[in-house]
Amino acid sequence: MVGPTATGKSALALDLADALGGRAEMVNADAFQLYRGMDVGTAKMSVAERRGYPHHQLDVLDVVQEANVAAYQAHARADLRAITARGNRPVIVGGSGLYVRAVTDALDFPGTDPAVRAALEERARREGAAALWEELRRADPVSAARIDAANTRRVVRALEVIQLTGAPFSASLPRYADLAPTVHLALRWDRAVLNARIEDRAKAMFASGLLEETEALLADGLREGPTAPRAIGYAQAIGVLDGRMSVPEAVADTAAATRKLASRQLKWFRRDPRVHWLDVAATDGTWACGERRRVVEQAARIVRDADSAVTSPDRQ
Repeated sequence: MVGPTATGKSALALDLADALGGRAEMVNADAFQLYRGMDVGTAKMSVAERRGYPHHQLDVLDVVQEANVAAYQAHARADLRAITARGNRPVIVGGSGLYVRAVTDALDFPGTDPAVRAALEERARREGAAALWEELRRADPVSAARIDAANTRRVVRALEVIQLTGAPFSASLPRYADLAPTVHLALRWDRAVLNARIEDRAKAMFASGLLEETEALLADGLREGPTAPRAIGYAQAIGVLDGRMSVPEAVADTAAATRKLASRQLKWFRRDPRVHWLDVAATDGTWACGERRRVVEQAARIVRDADSAVTSPDRQ
């Protein structure tokens, strides 16, 4: 279950698990929900909200650790094997597209070189992220088209891979092909409605203790972490705590950054021909009961049809 942020993927995945008989376990594919203590700003479900379903790849990293997709791949695939061995259905849920493909696709990750990466990061600080993105555009236009110029970490990684392998970073992304039979479902709202949901979520985060949560995480080393302090919401909360932003400014900046993230996520998932889109017919940011039921029934029907296709004798 994938889709842009703030669409309600986590709750809908639980509804779908209920509709399919309840023998399911969730595997998180949100890079920032990997972190312990990053709850309010990532809209992480509480234990009580999880309806008794086991959830994997939540709260597995400290904020001083790096969120690494290659390490995630190894751990998440082990979770999938164990879930299947128990006779349950694994449900991957999240909006980090590369993390999802790391689990579902034959995706291999080139190695890293700390010296090469450090040199590129220093260049980014000295020359600016736009200069490195322009270098990436000349060397690998396919990757540059997929990576936002402001996403310094991904630009650096792409250039690192090019230096280490001599091949374009885009060459490391395989065709859209599942390692095992997989149903790809994506939740989608009207864009104006989604923007309103994003605005409401940003306000709710700061009203529900994001500043206090961030202050506690700073004591745990959040500021020194390689990836965690870049998370939308936390970066703005740090700005408030440092006196560089007011709360209203932080809310507005969080909403703006989240809208940009949602655009990138939509572009990522639209490229995948396997995706079945679940479109929510709503004129405001809330689910009508009947509409929610319709979307769940649509998703369950797609999954059951896929199950039947896999088990049908004429397909074997």
